[in-house]
Amino acid sequence: MNPEDNGRRKVLKGALGTGLLAAVSSPGFILPALAQGERLVPFTDVPDTFQVRGIRPNSTHYQDTRLIDSFISDNDDFYLVQHYGQPEIDNSSWRLRITGMVDNEIELSLADLQARQGMEQIVGFECGGNGQRLFHGLIGNASWGGTSLQALLNEAGIQDGAKEIVFFGADQSTEEIRGREVEKAFARSLSIPDAMRPENMLAWTMNGEPLPHYHGKPVRLLVPGWYGVANVKWLTQIHVQDTRYMGRFMGRDYVTLKKTNVGGVERWVENSVTTMNLKSAIIRVTEMGGNYRITGFALNDGSPLDRVEIKIDDGPWQRAEMDPNNTQYSWKLFHLNWDNPTAGSHTIVSRAIDAAGNVQPTADELPEKVSYWEDFGQFPRTLTIEA
Repeated sequence: MNPEDNGRRKVLKGALGTGLLAAVSSPGFILPALAQGERLVPFTDVPDTFQVRGIRPNSTHYQDTRLIDSFISDNDDFYLVQHYGQPEIDNSSWRLRITGMVDNEIELSLADLQARQGMEQIVGFECGGNGQRLFHGLIGNASWGGTSLQALLNEAGIQDGAKEIVFFGADQSTEEIRGREVEKAFARSLSIPDAMRPENMLAWTMNGEPLPHYHGKPVRLLVPGWYGVANVKWLTQIHVQDTRYMGRFMGRDYVTLKKTNVGGVERWVENSVTTMNLKSAIIRVTEMGGNYRITGFALNDGSPLDRVEIKIDDGPWQRAEMDPNNTQYSWKLFHLNWDNPTAGSHTIVSRAIDAAGNVQPTADELPEKVSYWEDFGQFPRTLTIEA
């Protein structure tokens, strides 16, 4: 993208952030070009009330997915969710402690951590609460730099009998639990096998820059293939224990309640939000010189993806072209050239299919749920092609 196009994109994003997004649904409104001569075709399923704002302190931030036009998300575009505020941490005084059932308890400064062997990988993920109500905007894809979690745990030496590893952030809040106020830190846990996956890392850079404050400065956990809640920000302690961790964000929140067949009996079952489900969504339709292109993303837990297919109205499923930049744990961008669409209203939808033959379900095929966590059903979009 040349500087002029990039500047136009930033102006467009600023306009959307001020509430002008409502105009998308207005008859005849055409968004400014994303590239020279290219325009967005407005979706008619976007309500007038939908707005996208810039990053604000202690607020949720999501993308307008129609404006995703690069493989890597800008640090200011990548989604943000926090639960106990955004603590200010001084890099020079920050320490990470590894405690509990280990042979050697460890305390590391940021310099100590950065002196270890580095690793870098592209990882995309979404919030466990991402879904159709936000047009799947709680999402991002970035290049992360840091060091191996597995190597640090091996250095500490996990003792026999240990079952879980708990990751505590510096973000804390007072909660009332059974009539008593207690101080609680944000925390998530992993089983020993899940924690020892070689791709897990402690990250201190994001897209080649020091980890931004909003994204967990100075160090966050990164668990590729898992929903974003697992990637604990402002990390300060890693604790190894022999019991299951039952904190709020493992046992009470980020818990999916769904009806499941258990040994022939229909039961309501809770599960913690962990690995990402197989999912795709169409995010944009563009037109340039009379040619139309449908673009979207797919996400899953890192299992091999076979293909993404797109259906237009009641037509056949057509295989989309995958972005050559896609990697195992990145989001997987795809597109389909839409030749000679007829004028009028259309419905388009995508589905992801992995190498094991699992097919992204329709919304009607999802399990009956009480919570909105893990919304991974097919996402039909509607639009109008002008004559």
